[in-house]
This record gives sequence, C-alpha cells and structure tokens, in this order.
Amino acid sequence: MKLLRYGPAGQERPGVMGPDGVIRDLSGRLPDLTPEQLAPDALRRLSGLDCSTLPAVSGRPRLGAPMAGIRKFIAVGLNYADHAAETGQPIPTEPVLFTKAISCLNGPNDDVLLPEGSRKSDWEVELGVVIGTLARYVDQSDALNHVAGYCVVNDISEREYQFERGGSWDKGKGCDTFGPVGPWLVTADEVPEPQNLQLWLELNGQRRQSGNTRTMIVSVAALVSYISRFMTLEPGDLITTGTPPGVGMGVKPAPVYLQAGDVMRLGIERLGEQTQRVVVRAAH
Repeated sequence: MKLLRYGPAGQERPGVMGPDGVIRDLSGRLPDLTPEQLAPDALRRLSGLDCSTLPAVSGRPRLGAPMAGIRKFIAVGLNYADHAAETGQPIPTEPVLFTKAISCLNGPNDDVLLPEGSRKSDWEVELGVVIGTLARYVDQSDALNHVAGYCVVNDISEREYQFERGGSWDKGKGCDTFGPVGPWLVTADEVPEPQNLQLWLELNGQRRQSGNTRTMIVSVAALVSYISRFMTLEPGDLITTGTPPGVGMGVKPAPVYLQAGDVMRLGIERLGEQTQRVVVRAAH
C-alpha cells in the first residue's frame, strides 16, 4: 500500500494511492495515519480494503508528511563510503547518529525555507524507514519485522551550522522545512529488498545525486538493530539512513549551495518523487 496524508498544512486527511493512481480518502475508516495505524494488524485491515469503494480525491491536492504523530526523527550520517570521501571525512567505525527536530517535518512538495543568514544549505536524498512495532535490543535477523514501511526523505542540511558552529550536527539539520518526507509511506510488503533501491536528486534539472542503497555501509536491518540498543524505537519513529555522493558541499572545484528560486526534484525507486522550491525568509 501507498499510504498518504493530503490537504492544507495542519488539516491533512488520511488517504491511500489506489492501483489506478487515484488518491482515495480514508477518513471514513480512520481519523488519521497515526502510529497506532502502523501496527501489523492495523495494516492488514487496511490492505484488505477495496480501494475502488473509497471516495476518490479530485485534482492534485497538497500532500503532507505521510504519518502523523512522529515521535522521533533519527538520522544516520556518512553511511555511504563515497559520500564520506566527498566530504573529506573518514568512514565511521560505528554508525553516526543525530536527530532532526520534529518541527522540521515538511510535505514532500512544500517550499524549503532557507534560515536567516544561511549560506551553505545543501540537499541529501535518503531512504526513510518507519517503525511499526516497538523495537528494543532487537537482533539484526529480526529487525525488518519491526519496519512498517519506507519513504523518500530529503535530509536538507545547513553545512555552516552543522560543521562550523561547534557542538552537534543537529544545529544544521533541524531548521524549519528541512525534513521533506513522502509523497507516501510504502508498506514493507511492497519493498521486499530495501538494499537494492535506486536514489537520485536533480537541482534545476541537472542530475546531482545518483546511487543505490546496496552501497550503504550499514544496512537497514543493521541500523534498526544498532539504534535499538541506544533508544527504544516506537511505532511512527522515522529513521533516515544516509545519502549517496553528489551533495553540494562535495562539488569541485567549488561547492554549490541552495539559493532562492532553486528547484530540487528527487526520488527513490518504488517510493515516489518529491519536488521542492527554495525560498528565503522575508526580512523583518
């Protein structure tokens, strides 16, 4: 299933993308796509619905993040060796973990707002993993059984804040709108092999990133197992798993960073596409 949420920001309704490519409204069956709806039994009930009997949604509505009530937004850094090389950093001996603020969550096609004074905002297409059942000290062999589904994430990053302002990476990762997610949550049964998905990103029509999840240093299953040893993973938690090479800070001979008016288009095989326009905050 391709589960989604549509409508104005803060007023999203639950929906599902039918096999015919038409969005169908789920609000008559459940109030929203919350963590409780990601449990295996709840997903089985949803998968048993005949989409053709659900009300069709007309037009091309705005899409929000495909899950409501996300508790944690956990990110993994330097999880592709070639990306670590382009940033001039060594391959980590253990996964690099940081968090993105929940307040940075954004619809997949909403504008991306550059922070005041930003000079080095950058793009990162990533595979998102959504937890469906509580995971605490899980074995790698069982880890994928705790995954409800997968989605596209753009882990937008302000590199000056991330690397030059001291302290943790979180400073450059959690700015408002820096977490576009979606267009939908594709349930795990439709992604039997998360380690063989093509990822790509274009900036103003030019291909900047192209990669495959098979080149991840630490697999999805290993990441879920590893993270569950440091924190309890709860239904609705979102893990974004690192980016392949081609980010702006790695461009030679000089880095390229986001500017007002730029358009990012990105996607992952089986998981859909996003498009974002870059805007700047109006002066006070």
